[in-house]
Amino acid sequence: MNRPEKKNALNRAMYQVLAEGVEAAQADEAVRCVLLLGSEGCFSSGNDLTDFADFDEAAGLSEVQRFLRALVRLEKPLIAGVDGLAVGIGTTVLFHCDLAYATPRSSFRTPFLDLGLVPEAGSSLLAPRTMGYQRAFSLLVMGDPLSADTAVEAGLILAVSDHAEEEARQAAVRLAAKPPEALRLARRLMRGDTAPLAERVDAESATFAERLTSAEARAAFAAFFGRRVR
Repeated sequence: MNRPEKKNALNRAMYQVLAEGVEAAQADEAVRCVLLLGSEGCFSSGNDLTDFADFDEAAGLSEVQRFLRALVRLEKPLIAGVDGLAVGIGTTVLFHCDLAYATPRSSFRTPFLDLGLVPEAGSSLLAPRTMGYQRAFSLLVMGDPLSADTAVEAGLILAVSDHAEEEARQAAVRLAAKPPEALRLARRLMRGDTAPLAERVDAESATFAERLTSAEARAAFAAFFGRRVR
């Protein structure tokens, strides 16, 4: 993700490219592992609110859903290196990762409720599994932030390192060197049946799309852009 002038906020075009990348990795036998990185000082500030404010019900969230479904179908390890801000999808995508590393200055936050929205990317299912219900509720509903150290304690991040991106690269290289069929089977056994996750992603997406046109969400977007203008 390399849109530093917008703090790597994901717009439709970026979701499309990310989806194509994950799908291509899944289809290519030469690809053994997928590595997800941001830019220096910012992993991702989340969804581009301009896309939300201009949401078209007819177009829906097709690019977003394509990316999320590609993550659910991915049979190869997904590794992330986080440096700095990880907001919204920048945090929830990490629940799909097999390994994730973060720098000490990284922070994790999901302000869905403050925007009149709901959790996405399967996080309403994966977060309670990963960190327990109350901590997941604190993150996804209360919107309480996690520091890098707290994210490790919660199980969202494996380790904190000043060189998190390099740690992630090294982990990807190590995994890529392992027998690919054994790796695929081991990952499948550990992750279990993905059908409930796919169903949850679709259910969240439908509710999320409905909320984008709600009075609460429209008011939140207007307030956000009003502050930006001032």
